[in-house]
Amino acid sequence: MPDDLDLAELPDAGTGGDPAGPRGARDLEAVYDIPVTVSAVLGKATMQVSQLLKLGRGAVVELDRKLGEAIDIYVNNRLVARGEVVMVDDSRLGVTMTEIVKADRTG
Repeated sequence: MPDDLDLAELPDAGTGGDPAGPRGARDLEAVYDIPVTVSAVLGKATMQVSQLLKLGRGAVVELDRKLGEAIDIYVNNRLVARGEVVMVDDSRLGVTMTEIVKADRTG
């Protein structure tokens, strides 16, 4: 390949390198309507089946998190962030993201 090749001579010159550019944003629109499942996990507990069967109305299951500790936020069963529970209105809860979890692409 010659060293003096002009970028204008390359196919799609000026549109393929920057995903935040006009073409990247336009390509991303294809996934905007795909539904995803968002889950906020307050904590986890491990118990035997016999203990589970003894639970009834009003039973308290102790979780592995402390009060005020960040909760895990999953999108399609993949951990993506951590956050805090907030009150949206008088009867609904929400989650505020406080930390984005870096994806581990090795696995």
